[in-house]
Amino acid sequence: MSADQPKKDESLSERSERLEAEARAQQQADMAAEDAPAEEDDLHAGYDAAVEDEGGEPDFRAVIDALRAELEQNKEQMMRALAEAENTRKRAQKDREDASKFAVSGFAKDLLDVADNLRRALAAVPEDLLEADVRVKNLLDGIEGTERQLLRSFEKNGIQKLDPLGEPFDPNFHEVMFESPAPDKPAGTIVQVLEVGYVLNGRILRPARVGIAKDEGQGGPQSPPTEPGGTIDTEI
Repeated sequence: MSADQPKKDESLSERSERLEAEARAQQQADMAAEDAPAEEDDLHAGYDAAVEDEGGEPDFRAVIDALRAELEQNKEQMMRALAEAENTRKRAQKDREDASKFAVSGFAKDLLDVADNLRRALAAVPEDLLEADVRVKNLLDGIEGTERQLLRSFEKNGIQKLDPLGEPFDPNFHEVMFESPAPDKPAGTIVQVLEVGYVLNGRILRPARVGIAKDEGQGGPQSPPTEPGGTIDTEI
């Protein structure tokens, strides 16, 4: 009997270890079972539309509908963001183009007085003096050449001269200084240009200051403003 006692004690020890191992395995299985619902809840968090039917089973169609609704919402937000980004890009591009086109506007306005003075100098020389003194004629030719070169530089940089004699009045480019009776011309026709105007790439630098035919019942394309320059914006 003493020889069998160690074997019996060893069997009891092994059985005790086995039971302890089984208990630990069961405990781990229970913990895993408790964590599984939490992971599933995290997976479906935010989908309140996922309800259970009468049998207690999840309503997957409601889940799908909720997912589709969220997808449409995200798609709409993405499209709005893309549209806003495109509008911002276009505005920035237009600002760069405007800055390039009209960067010389201030300098150009200063040169308009130079062009005016050259024209006044040419108009101030009488014809008889040109014929009497060749030196005056040579001087006048030099002034004319300077004016032509200045106007070519204007055109090269997008500056165009407005000399609208005989054209209909346009409040976007002309400034009325007076009205004059002109029965042979339609009302609003420009009969005199007091000062030529200029535009820079289609934008007004200075309006042409003009006199127009008065409306005395002969009819015309349009009526002039009530005050000189009342409808013109000379700011660039």
